Amino acid sequence: MRNKRHAATMVRLLENARYEVLPTATTEDKVLEHLPRDRTITVTASPSKGLEATFDLAERLAGHGYGVVPHVAARMVTGRAELGEITDRLVGKGITSIFVPGGDAEPAGDYPDALALLEDLAAMGSPFSHVGITGYPESHPTIHDDLTVQSMWDKRRYATHIVSNLTFDPAGVRDWVGRLRRRGVAMPLLLGIPGPVERTKLLGMATRIGVGESTKFLAKNKGLFARLAAPGGFTGESFLEKCAPALGEEGALVEGLHVFTFNQISETEAWRTDLLQRLRGS
Repeated sequence: MRNKRHAATMVRLLENARYEVLPTATTEDKVLEHLPRDRTITVTASPSKGLEATFDLAERLAGHGYGVVPHVAARMVTGRAELGEITDRLVGKGITSIFVPGGDAEPAGDYPDALALLEDLAAMGSPFSHVGITGYPESHPTIHDDLTVQSMWDKRRYATHIVSNLTFDPAGVRDWVGRLRRRGVAMPLLLGIPGPVERTKLLGMATRIGVGESTKFLAKNKGLFARLAAPGGFTGESFLEKCAPALGEEGALVEGLHVFTFNQISETEAWRTDLLQRLRGS
């Protein structure tokens, strides 16, 4: 029997779930077909596609009535002049929220990291009402854990919330949220989780986006690996249930979920709505 308080936490998080999508030729049609207009969509930025693909899709989805959050990867922006153009363009389309990762590319100009871009946004009058930054519940491949927590502390004046990277380790989430709050980082948090996706695609993506210890974790947790390998892939239900006690604690300030869809958009929405229905009926 599921604990009612924990079930209520899961319902709250699922109701406040936003979906991360990749800007491909079919993404707009998938979103329009499968997602209601009240879903918030975040659009990734990658060196291979460039920022134009991100902003173009974000603008088109905003035009359809979705809340959108384009990723403005700091290292892909050349400097304040381009940042000013980006800001004017997005604000002009009614976009009020952005997500600012450092990005995987070599710096294209003046921004070696997210903080440098955030400082320039502040100098420009903080044109966006919501600014998200990345959090790393697991070790980042190239950044020491203490530095990632310090980085969030440094960015606290410029951002409004933290979006956690992908993890499979509920205990790691609990410990990380505790470390953040003890450090005095009081920004609300969106927990990053994968939607239902084929196992090899999920693990390959997890390696690239900075999940350091997940393969070791999976090796120690054969049951989870078996679920990942099963038809339908990893749904996140068990993961969410194990995270719920920590995420529901007073002071955790976990507001919702950031769901990595890997463009499995219909499958992700079907999973979310089905789980919500079962939780509400329990």
